[in-house]
Amino acid sequence: MTSTEALAQRAVDILARLVAFDTTSRNSNLALVEWVEAYLADLGVETRRVPHHDGHKTNLVATLGPKVDGGVVLSGHTDVVPVDGQPWSTDPWLLTEKDGRLYGRGTCDMKGFLALALAAAPDLAAGSLKRPAHLAFSYDEEVGCLGAPDMIAVIAREFPKVSAVVVGEPTDMQAVSGHKGIATFRVTVTGREAHSSLPTQGLSANMVAIKLMSRLVALSEKLAAEANPNSLFAPAYPTLTVGQVNGGTAVNILARECVFLFDLRCPPPADPQSILADFFAEAARADAEIKARFPECGVKIETRSLTPGFAPEPDGAAEALARRLAGDNGPPRVVSYAAEAGQFQGAGFSVVICGPGSIEQAHQPDEYVEVSQMQRGAAFMARLIEDLQA
Repeated sequence: MTSTEALAQRAVDILARLVAFDTTSRNSNLALVEWVEAYLADLGVETRRVPHHDGHKTNLVATLGPKVDGGVVLSGHTDVVPVDGQPWSTDPWLLTEKDGRLYGRGTCDMKGFLALALAAAPDLAAGSLKRPAHLAFSYDEEVGCLGAPDMIAVIAREFPKVSAVVVGEPTDMQAVSGHKGIATFRVTVTGREAHSSLPTQGLSANMVAIKLMSRLVALSEKLAAEANPNSLFAPAYPTLTVGQVNGGTAVNILARECVFLFDLRCPPPADPQSILADFFAEAARADAEIKARFPECGVKIETRSLTPGFAPEPDGAAEALARRLAGDNGPPRVVSYAAEAGQFQGAGFSVVICGPGSIEQAHQPDEYVEVSQMQRGAAFMARLIEDLQA
C-alpha cells in the first residue's frame, strides 16, 4: 500500500469518527473537538481553543512543523446542517460505504476535508518540514460563518506569516477562486390583535409583512434583470430569497406578530447594505406609521449574519498552490455558496477553496462523498507534505 493509499484509508477511518459526532449547529461541537485534541496530542501536537464567549462551542487551531513564516492553513468547519425531516435511507450519524460512496451527514460538507487534514497529521508531525501546516477548525459556519472571525484574528495576530489558506469546502478537489457573500436578516412585524371583522380596531402584522416581502420580491426580480453578463458566477446576479415565514394564530384574528427571514447572496464587490437601502427605508416608514397608531407595535429588522464575498485574486499564491497540488489546469472557477474564505481574505490572507465532494450533495438526505474524492484529497495532502518539506 502506497503512502497515499494509506493516507486515504486513514482519512476514511477518521471520517467515520467525525461523522458520529452530531455537530448540528444548534448543538455543541466540544465532543468532536476533544476527540481531535486527543488525537493530535498522541502525535505530540499542541492545540489551542478559540472559544465562543459562553464556552459551549469552540474553534481549534494547531501548528504542525516549525513555527516559521510560509506555512499553509488547512481550514474547515466542524458544524453540519440538520437532518430533521429528511428521508435518509442510512443512519446519518454512521458512516456507510456503498457503491463507492461514503454516506453520512457532513461527509461532503465538510468533515471529509477535516478527515484528510487529520489523516495527514502523523506525516506532518513526523516529517522534517521546512514550513508548517496550520489546522484551523471553526464552528457555526452553517449559520452565518459566526465562529471563524475570532479564530482568523488569532492566526493573523499571533501566527508566523502564512503563505496560503486552503478552505476545504466541497469543490470536487478543484481550485475555486471566489464565492458570493451572504447577508441574512430577521424581520419582525408586531401588530395588534382584533377580530378579523373589525380591522380598523387592530393591525394585522401579516398584512404589513406581505407588503414588505413584496418589496423584496420586486427587488429580486430587478437584480436578476440587471445581471452582469460577464460575471463568472451562476446565477450572475445577487440572489434574494425569503426562506422562512411565521405569523398569526387563527384565520379570524388579526395577526399580532409575523416574522420572516431572508437572505441576500452578492458577488463581490457588491454591498448588501447598499442594495437593501430602499427596503430598509420602506421598513422604517412602515414602522413610523404603525407606531403613530399603536406605539407598542412596529417593524424591527435584525442582521443575523453578514459574511463577505471572496474575490478572485490576480496571480493568487493560494490558488497557484492548490492547482499545483491538485493537478488542476482548468479554467477559473467561482461558486455561489458562501464560506469562510472571504473572511480570511478580508484579514489579508491569500485564499483558495479546494476540497473533496460536490456541493450538489451538501445539505441533502443521504449526503455522501465519493471514495475517489477522498483518494484525490489524499494525493493532494501527500503532495502538500512534500511541498512543505522542500
